[in-house]
Amino acid sequence: MTFIVITILIGCLSTMAVYGRHRPWPPGTPAARPRLVVAGGTYEGSQGRPSDVYVVQERLIATADGGSATRFGHTAAALTLGAVVVARPQYTTRREQDLDHCVQEAHRAVRTAALRNPAVSDLLSTLDLIVLDPGEHPFLRYAHVGNGAIWYRTKDGRPRPITTPDSLGDGPPLRAVGLASGLVPDTGTVPLRPGDRVAIVTDGVIGAVGAARLAELLSRGSSPAACLGGLYDEMAAAEPKDDATVIIADFVPI
Repeated sequence: MTFIVITILIGCLSTMAVYGRHRPWPPGTPAARPRLVVAGGTYEGSQGRPSDVYVVQERLIATADGGSATRFGHTAAALTLGAVVVARPQYTTRREQDLDHCVQEAHRAVRTAALRNPAVSDLLSTLDLIVLDPGEHPFLRYAHVGNGAIWYRTKDGRPRPITTPDSLGDGPPLRAVGLASGLVPDTGTVPLRPGDRVAIVTDGVIGAVGAARLAELLSRGSSPAACLGGLYDEMAAAEPKDDATVIIADFVPI
């Protein structure tokens, strides 16, 4: 079981912010930027076949689940996120179409690997990613493929999924990175205000705690780390068979 807490800070913000409260900013000092404070990790499934991969960068968070049905699920997920990192969607223009391009790059990477090696011809992966776009009116861009989910909660609101799983019950995803058919991901944007929270979960989390309980847990905790701790306690009691990855991020303004 892994438990990783990641706080994304820009430069030396912890020191600079304290200094800035007591006197004017020195000339030439870089200003703090809006950021995501993040906690996340993968609760490893009991069947011992890894399937989930995630990545957290300054303004990019993404998860992929290659499934535990084959021993190459982790490979599919790693290929998917490798292509996302190379595409660098957080440095493109602030358009939903750029995330579609990023997903297509991941799709091509997985399909190419499957076609070149018959032993891994069944490579498939889910993909959920978010990009923070700062500015005068900050917002999140997101893209979704497969049976994971992205949840969003305003500071005083109730968490809700902003994506729909691409699956029928417990079956395989109807859309996935690497499927032979053309891939059209779900993309969208949500505005961000101080205290808003976003979470990405793989299907192992929903299977372990259920959607209703997940909504309750995402409402709790004064920080992403505290919220994650509650989720890990619930998953420990449920002992999920598949990997269960959850990444929780709170938006912190300048």
